Amino acid sequence: MDTIRKGKVQTVCGSVEPDSMGTTLTHEHLLIDCGVLYVPATSKTGPPIHDYSDAPFDLRHVGWIQRYPYSHKGNLHLTEFDVCVEELEYFKSAGGSTIVDNTTHGLGRDVERLQQLSTQTGVNIVAGAGFYVGPSHPLDMSTRTEEQLIDTIIHEVVDGCDGTKVKCGLIGEIGCSWPLTGNEKKVLRAAAQAQERLGCAVNIHPGRDEKAPAEIVRILQEAGCDISKTTMSHLDRTLMDFETCLEFAALGSYCEWDLFGVETSYYQQDKQKDMPSDAVRMRFLERMIAEGYEDRLLISHDIHTKYRLMKYGGHGYSHILVDIVPRMLLRGVTQATIDKILVDNPRRWLTFIR
Repeated sequence: MDTIRKGKVQTVCGSVEPDSMGTTLTHEHLLIDCGVLYVPATSKTGPPIHDYSDAPFDLRHVGWIQRYPYSHKGNLHLTEFDVCVEELEYFKSAGGSTIVDNTTHGLGRDVERLQQLSTQTGVNIVAGAGFYVGPSHPLDMSTRTEEQLIDTIIHEVVDGCDGTKVKCGLIGEIGCSWPLTGNEKKVLRAAAQAQERLGCAVNIHPGRDEKAPAEIVRILQEAGCDISKTTMSHLDRTLMDFETCLEFAALGSYCEWDLFGVETSYYQQDKQKDMPSDAVRMRFLERMIAEGYEDRLLISHDIHTKYRLMKYGGHGYSHILVDIVPRMLLRGVTQATIDKILVDNPRRWLTFIR
């Protein structure tokens, strides 16, 4: 297999030296259609008084959208190129250099526009190969073989994806439900075997159960995946107990807290859980650092809905750099450790080893 990628990071504009990556957000979505995540609006006690699912996205409805983000149809589409340019320029002015866009099949991936964004703003963008959760899979997924899926993933990294010459630089986010469907297990095994051949990074979207991350690691390992090159996303909505986090971290993957900026405790996708605040996320990170895991930590925002953009009253892609890093420093986390989490760890994870 062509090894031109070995020792490099592959962006949508081509391979670059890892040392040029700078400050990196490892889990974002710049252009995405996540309509597959739509759910009818309900409150903790029943249907809300008002249903604004089809209402215009304006100031009158922002509070409702913040409470029911997956029930406002317009909120689930990030497609405005000029808005994204403004967001990336602010991210860059705050010291950001690289964004990993984990938008895979089923989420409206558009690698040519990602390439245009990178060229226009100067921000490195790394695109993801593979497939999201079962409901977003192609209609013929059940008839596709593992080998066909492996070939698809490798083609997206080696040759280009979606009929273009723009190449992906990692596998993922690979979407998993709970319990895992048969097709999702098949995709996981294919991703593992493609990763073994490519030597690239993998990002996993686990199901919303504390048993899901470890189960996924087991499947990946059995299929040949290098877990040291794998990131488990969304731990801040999956592993709510610190001891469970420690048990999972011992399995060897990168551990990603990637919902920074979400400060609404009501979690629409899993009403039995309370979404943690940024303060709680920082406490988890501090405890993980104290336990010796600073080399395996990643952080991001996972922006995939419109209300989280600055244009629409949200925090934007610069939130971690502008708001969280200063708070972490005040709390006693050293600049060297922050650099590990935002620079060194992403660079090591994204660098091809074959």
